[in-house]
Amino acid sequence: MQYGFYIDQRRCMNCFACVVACKDWHDIPPGPAAWIRVETIEKGKYPEPVVAFLPVACYHCEQPACIPVCPANAITKRKEDGIVVVDRDACLGKDKCGLCLEACLYGVPQFGAEADATMQKCDLCLERWAEGKKPVCVSSCPMYALDAGPMDELIKKYGKGKEAVGFTYSAALSPAVIYQAKHQSGR
Repeated sequence: MQYGFYIDQRRCMNCFACVVACKDWHDIPPGPAAWIRVETIEKGKYPEPVVAFLPVACYHCEQPACIPVCPANAITKRKEDGIVVVDRDACLGKDKCGLCLEACLYGVPQFGAEADATMQKCDLCLERWAEGKKPVCVSSCPMYALDAGPMDELIKKYGKGKEAVGFTYSAALSPAVIYQAKHQSGR
């Protein structure tokens, strides 16, 4: 089984509720680390500009690029749900390594501002799934732009969208995400 995300780019309004809820739930201090972020993409030009928002979290890829490059074996993929997790105690830290960030096409590995910070990233709110709850980013989104769960269920519900403004699907990594893309009139 593989868990993943559904992201409806048409509904995201860049309110950052998901970012704030995630930082609060996981006690992530103010600073550069954010387990989910929202990127603003501006394309096209007058008279057909496109502004889109792209929520980005760990996509829990079927073939994660971060795992084979980690010299400390601090990153693993759980067999029961496909969620990619990091053992921060085993991580060598950004000053000694950082290979996971270089390998990830989506810039998901995060490091805090402290000296030799260890890698941290979205774990799809493992503790919430254990309580029968969806990830906090999903629960906090006022526009219902996010969902998460087993990929087969998400595909049945939303289809197999692999395109979004600002997102490039990698068949080699096979990210566990389904997108509903915003219309790009400014192509």
